[in-house]
Formats: sequence, C-alpha cells, structure tokens
Amino acid sequence: MDVVHILTADQMHCADQACMASGTSQASLMGRAGQAVASAVIARRPATGRVVIITGAGNNGGDGFSAAAYLQKSRIAVTVVSLVSTAEIAGESREQLSHALACGVKVREARSGEMLGELERWLNRSVMVVDAIFGTGLSRPIDGFIHDVITRINSCGRPVLSVDIASGICADTGHVLGVAVKADMTLPIAALKWGHWLAEGRDYTGMLLPAADIGISDALIRASWERSADAKGAQERLHARSSCLIDDGFLARSWGKRPRLSHKGSFGHVWVLGGSVGYTGAPQLAALGAYAAGAGLASVVCPDEVWPVVAAANLEVMSHPESSACWQQADALVAGPGWGRKRAALLATLLTTTIPMVIDADALNIIAADQPLQKRVAERAAMTVMTPHPGEAARLLAMTTEEVQADRKEAVLALVDRYRCWVVLKGSETLIVSPDRDIYLNPFGSPRLAVAGSGDVLSGIIAAQLAKGESPDIVIPAAVALHGKAGEKQGWYLAGELAKAVACLRQSLE
Repeated sequence: MDVVHILTADQMHCADQACMASGTSQASLMGRAGQAVASAVIARRPATGRVVIITGAGNNGGDGFSAAAYLQKSRIAVTVVSLVSTAEIAGESREQLSHALACGVKVREARSGEMLGELERWLNRSVMVVDAIFGTGLSRPIDGFIHDVITRINSCGRPVLSVDIASGICADTGHVLGVAVKADMTLPIAALKWGHWLAEGRDYTGMLLPAADIGISDALIRASWERSADAKGAQERLHARSSCLIDDGFLARSWGKRPRLSHKGSFGHVWVLGGSVGYTGAPQLAALGAYAAGAGLASVVCPDEVWPVVAAANLEVMSHPESSACWQQADALVAGPGWGRKRAALLATLLTTTIPMVIDADALNIIAADQPLQKRVAERAAMTVMTPHPGEAARLLAMTTEEVQADRKEAVLALVDRYRCWVVLKGSETLIVSPDRDIYLNPFGSPRLAVAGSGDVLSGIIAAQLAKGESPDIVIPAAVALHGKAGEKQGWYLAGELAKAVACLRQSLE
C-alpha cells in the first residue's frame, strides 16, 4: 500500500536539502516542479486563452517562472506578473527567470501599490491564474501591498491554481496569516503539507491534486522526520515519528471477503460498559457500531437501575446488569458511553485487564478528574484507544477547548505523550496517533456527523476492529475512515441510521 505523506515546512526543507546533498541540483528540482505545474494548468484550464502566473521573490516564484517556460514551449499564451523587481530575484529563481525570458515569456512587474493597475490588467485578460507568491516558509502575517494583491486575485473571477500551498496559509497549522488566496485547486510539491488540511487551510486549498513527484524519494521523505526532530533539540518531545493521509487502501486491507466456514465467533465479541438514567441509548449505539463494523457479537453492561430499559430496547444487542460481572471474556471493551461520572471504581478494574479497550465519553471525563487513573492508563500494557472530542481532550490536558482547536496536531501529540496509548482526536479531519507518535489524518467525513450518538457508533467500530487482534496501525485508522465515509452518505440523520450506513459500506468491501 502506497503511503501518502504529510510534512511540516521544516520536514519538507530537510527533504529538499537531503535530496540536493545526494546529487540532485536545485535547478532539477525546480524544473520538475515547474513542469508539474504546467501539466496541471494544461489539464485544467477552462478555455483557450492566457494563463497569468503571479510570482514572489522565493523558490515558489522560481517554480512559477519554470512553469511559464514550459507553457510557452507548449504554445500556450502566458504572462508572469512579478511582485518584486526582477533585478532583485536571486539564486536559482533568477536562473528560471532568465530561462523563461529566453523562451519568450512575457514578464511584467507589479511591485507596489501604485502598480496594482498592471496586475489587474493581466488578471482581466486571463482565463486562469497561477498563485506562485509564497511557498511553505511563510510565517508572518500578510499586510500592505501583498494583502491588496491577494484580495484582487480572490475577486478576479478566474480559476486559481496555487503552487504547493495557497499563499497566506501557514503550512504547519492551516491558519490564515492575515489574508490568503482562495484557491480552486492546489498542487502540492513533493508531499502534502499539514496546512492543506488543518484549520482554515482546507477551505482555501480547493481541490487538492496529487503531490507532484519532483524526484525526492520516499526514503528521503521518511528520513526528514528524524532529521527535523533532531534539529529541534533533544528537549523537544512533541514531534511525530511519521504522518500520513488515510486512504481507501486502509479500508481494503481491513475488510475483505469472509471465509465460507466462518461463524459469529470468528469476528469477536465486543462488550460495551455504559448507560445511566437518561442516557440509555449511548451504549446501544456503540454496540450497533460494533455490529456494523463486522463484530460477531455485541453486549452491553449497564448499571442495574437502567438494565431493564436497555434490555427491552434492542433485539440484537445482548444486555447485562453490572452486578453480573460477566464481561471478562470480551475480545474488546468500550467504556464510557452514557456512563455518568460515578464509575471510577469499575473503570479502575477495567484498566487492570489485558483486554483491548476503547475509552470514550464519560470514561474520559472520569480519567481527566482522577490522577491515579491517568497513571493507570499510561501504564496499561494492553491495547488502549482514547477517543476524545475537543472538549474532552481539553479536560484531559487541563487546557481550554479553544487551545486544543488552535493546534489540534500539537494537542493530540500531547495526549499521546501523557497517556501513552492510541488517541483518536475527533472533529473535522480527525487525527489518530499511535503511542510511537505515528499520525494518521482522516480526510473523510461530513458536518452531518455533528449529531448526538455518532461518536458512540465510532467507539463501537473501533472496538470491533480491536476484537480482530490485527495490526492497529491499519485497523484503527480504517475504523475512523469507515465512520467518516459513511457519514458522507445521504439518507441518514440519526446515529442509529449512521450505523446502518456504516454496515452497508463495510459490506460493500467484503
């Protein structure tokens, strides 16, 4: 299975430098990037007419000059509008500028507010605009003249292709740095960046095209994580060992055709411990999620006072009162859905078992308020998965929800660092992190999932995967992806219906 890497700006820089140290020239890298940009323009420009490329002073601008040369050679009308004096362009970008001029490319300057009319003139004459202003190195807020330039690009009414990342988006966080190009499509160079997905970045990226292969090998990209971490110093702990995008390959590897001689015992027994007065539906939804993901058996263990309600509510899910203590033979546990916050003693017992376990909902809140339980989670030898939403994550980290959402990647790494288990930080672009700090980003999902009970269904799906006893680095990301893809489907609005959508999608894979 091919892995789609996601890099920080620093990691991308390390990979670039390592590639050049191994013998590939910067001219070759920039030339390949330009060729990829030109190919994307040719494939996606809406009509015959002029392409206008807006360039800045750095390497992103060099990619723009290189792309212009390739377009000119392909007999496509192209004009470059440089936002800096061409006399100030240096290094390899200057070589690309010289090559573009030699090929007959028109290069015009609009380097100040007084020259915005020149920019607008060419924007009005274009059928497509290429944003090659800033690359991944931008870290300061945009203001003044460049702010005005980006505002005009966004209002020009032409389709915009951004090179590597939309100018004005922080490559590491996805935050808008004052103002940003609202791209219709973005061509990543060499690898995806976090800014394509996090915070506002996804809204400004448009259609995310496959990353352009410019000759930086997979081995160099993998090594960039370690070199980047070393460069931060030994005291920096919150760095990822690797990071990648979840794709359909995870689903294909997790669900396949069932053996002819299989039976319900072949697919694991998930036990859900949850429920309380007023919250009897949550554990049942988790159990339905387990069935939807393929578990052979699912049972609910609930407080004795609500057991009659739970037992009468569902034909397929078995139910037992807590006093029966009959969950010890489970293949996987879910603790927390609808549980209330008075189950610390039972949760402490569960944490001493060797049964794979999903910790969700109220179980997370109990742990957040109990330091001894926090220690038990961190020291637990068995497979453990925590599934907080941003509010629960904030309580687990003793911070605010706003702080978690401001840097979700840093927050989920902090959770792993503190609790030493798998963590699924739910929300738009759910992040999954292993105890070894391998990050998986889930690109699937929909705002429809923002409904009571959808998280309970997810906890059951994950538990069903754990019950298989297979490699967690495939089955846990796959569980989140299955839930997200089902959430994109039409025709459901209640969490119980979501479980049915999950089941239909899973069965289509078998």
